[in-house]
Amino acid sequence: MNDTKTFPPFDLKRLLNTCFAPEPGERLALLIDLDNPSKVKGMQFVSESEWNVQRFAVEYFYKPLKEHLLEELHLLGGDLFAYEVTGGSNLDLPAQAFDLSGKSLSLIEDILPAYDIVLCISTYSATAPLTALAKKIGFRGATLHGLNKIILDTGLSVDYEEVSRQAEKLRLGMTRAQAAEIDFSVLGRNVSLRLILSEQEAQKSHGLCRGKTPDIANLPAGEVYFVPTGAEGNFPRKFDDGSIAILEVRNGHVVAGELISGKETALSEFLSMIKQDPAAGVIGELGFGTQELPASGRDIQDEKIFGTVHVATGRSDHLGGNITPDLFTNKKNATHEDILFSPTKTPEIDVSRVVMFRAGEETVLIEHFQPSRYLRGLIQ
Repeated sequence: MNDTKTFPPFDLKRLLNTCFAPEPGERLALLIDLDNPSKVKGMQFVSESEWNVQRFAVEYFYKPLKEHLLEELHLLGGDLFAYEVTGGSNLDLPAQAFDLSGKSLSLIEDILPAYDIVLCISTYSATAPLTALAKKIGFRGATLHGLNKIILDTGLSVDYEEVSRQAEKLRLGMTRAQAAEIDFSVLGRNVSLRLILSEQEAQKSHGLCRGKTPDIANLPAGEVYFVPTGAEGNFPRKFDDGSIAILEVRNGHVVAGELISGKETALSEFLSMIKQDPAAGVIGELGFGTQELPASGRDIQDEKIFGTVHVATGRSDHLGGNITPDLFTNKKNATHEDILFSPTKTPEIDVSRVVMFRAGEETVLIEHFQPSRYLRGLIQ
């Protein structure tokens, strides 16, 4: 990351125009999550310190829209709704939501069908469930979970036309790969994970969600990703409490784990979950960041940084995979969990290198969190 890079001020009008190219008369809605969503009435939650993300939604999105942007963009709505915090990444959304008057509404029947563009600014990612609902109901939008000031000032202030162009160049340089191999060094241990990609077309998260095709963007965007068809080997995982384990992968599933630092609790809970719901242990994504951005402390931006890599377990239907919520015994296990490797989030873990196997050649993509000469050459 080039720390000298400068960014223009955050401009919601520019962001909406670039990402969505909204047409006059389209209706826009904002979704937030709260522990008690009825507290959206009269915006009671803004005085409570734990709802920083939701306050950003009000200050930088709701107020500008209502004060002038709806009129300037010739849009309608700008309405704010709250649903109950799901408690996990990409879990299905609650059926009920509340408006600013405190009225209870059906998210699926009353709210989403009434809008063309939906922005979800929440604690936990809602990309997977909103993507499924968008395709079913017919709206488009974006998820901006974990929003903070760094993200506003950098990841949401970039030119998404350029982000899209750069992501496409990198996508073309990785698409149709047979496999990728990630070598890790963690606390004196060296392990490797091989991901089978089966010459699939690489996909990109590039922030543009225009026209009438129902879809959900992830903002900040900037990623090239695959849905692996298999995986073998081992990889480290740093849990939320800081504990680190090495997970064993066989036939595309995490099947076991070994604690190498910290407390046993996080690992034992994870292993118990995948024993109950094997789908939660499926390797469902391999992703590469494509943007030059500063670390924000939030995965939604930090996984988009050029030189980082992430794998994910669990649900993959929103990426074109076949792991859907109905495959889980316990709905609370039907998450899509990004496991990010970056110098700021996982300083104990080094990605020694990532190698792509494509067209009979082996190409280094990343070494020690630095994009290779090959990747940098793609975007020159």
